[in-house]
Amino acid sequence: MSEKNIFVIGLDEANTPVLRRVPGARKYRFHPLLSLEDLQVGEVSVPDLITKAEGVLDAFEGSIDAIVGYWDFPVSTLVPILSERYGTRSTGLESVVKCEHKYWSRLEQRKVVDEHPRFGRVDLEARDPQPPDGVRFPMWLKPALAYSSELAFGVKDEKEFRAAVAEIREGISRVGRPFEYVLERLDLPPEMEGVGGRVCLAEESLSGIQVAVEGYVHHGEVTVYGVLDSIDYPDSPCFLRHQYPSMLPEPVVRRLCDVSGRVMRQIGMDGATFSIEYFYDPRTDEINLLEINPRHSQSHAELFEYVDGIANHHCMISLALGEDPALPYRAGPYKMAAKWYHRWFADGVVREAPAKEDIERIEREIPGVRIDVVPEKGQRLSQLEQQDSYSFELAHIFTGGDSEEELREKYDRCVAAVHRILDTTTPGARAEADA
Repeated sequence: MSEKNIFVIGLDEANTPVLRRVPGARKYRFHPLLSLEDLQVGEVSVPDLITKAEGVLDAFEGSIDAIVGYWDFPVSTLVPILSERYGTRSTGLESVVKCEHKYWSRLEQRKVVDEHPRFGRVDLEARDPQPPDGVRFPMWLKPALAYSSELAFGVKDEKEFRAAVAEIREGISRVGRPFEYVLERLDLPPEMEGVGGRVCLAEESLSGIQVAVEGYVHHGEVTVYGVLDSIDYPDSPCFLRHQYPSMLPEPVVRRLCDVSGRVMRQIGMDGATFSIEYFYDPRTDEINLLEINPRHSQSHAELFEYVDGIANHHCMISLALGEDPALPYRAGPYKMAAKWYHRWFADGVVREAPAKEDIERIEREIPGVRIDVVPEKGQRLSQLEQQDSYSFELAHIFTGGDSEEELREKYDRCVAAVHRILDTTTPGARAEADA
């Protein structure tokens, strides 16, 4: 049995053991291609990343059977660029950019669905930028491309609008400039001429239950394999947890799947996974599409493993190898699972951080959990990469259980155990939201 060589762009320590548990993993050899530091720290250079990756791949003496990735830009765009160069399977670059570029994505969505908020562009080069015509407060301002809600601001009036525009102007080039290199590789439609990567999008705020739809496109057929609920901290736009499976009524889930299918067919994606975020308002029964991610969510891998028996990484790998991407259904050890975000809502310095042995001990003591501590000892929270505009992530805690009560009880026990070790004290800057 010959081994398949799979190159994973941004292969990280947390996802490596999950990849090694997917079906058929014994015949796969996973190779890291570019580090997370290369990909996510500072302003990246896409041409330099391509050159560095090609150096690794050209020097490899075996077969290159697949090139995959589960992170946002630049990983999402490097996968099709490198796959075309080395003859491996991937969706086309244009379909990825149609998802990643928030403004272009909205233009494509409105061609086939009405389930999206009112939106428009904000001219960052204007002396006095104004909200787009027809877009009302409260609204969200966000760059056309950003990491993990970075530089995304909810604003309720002109004063907050101007303050958010100033921050976005200052920071938009870190991702926007490299994104423009990718846009230059495409033949853009007339509606995208001159738009570029450093554009700001304004969208009317949405309310209701936030939900994620995960799926893939294989030979032109769209398949949804999971729907998850995303629950925020009280009175905050920051995620508290993702929970699988969704608790929404089945008719709502069917509508979400229908909208997802129409949008992904319009985008033109094929041979790849996706994750689409929505809001569902139970008061009005309205569905609104928030954003399309042209990759599955690595954040949800353990949730599918806990509930369905196999991590969603399986779909990504199978599509890249031309194999059946189907996941089993409810074959895991638990009825439900959650990924929790333990956050700090003020700056601080990490005085002590748990050692690997501490984490492993907690995981042994509480079955059905996994803990990833984000900051390192001595690190200032405000210097962490890829944080949202309102909080800092201290730990990601995965829990599996047979009820919501069990998920919360395991989370609370993990938080208590981690906090006996983790110290983020800084004079005058200690605050945490109640879960």
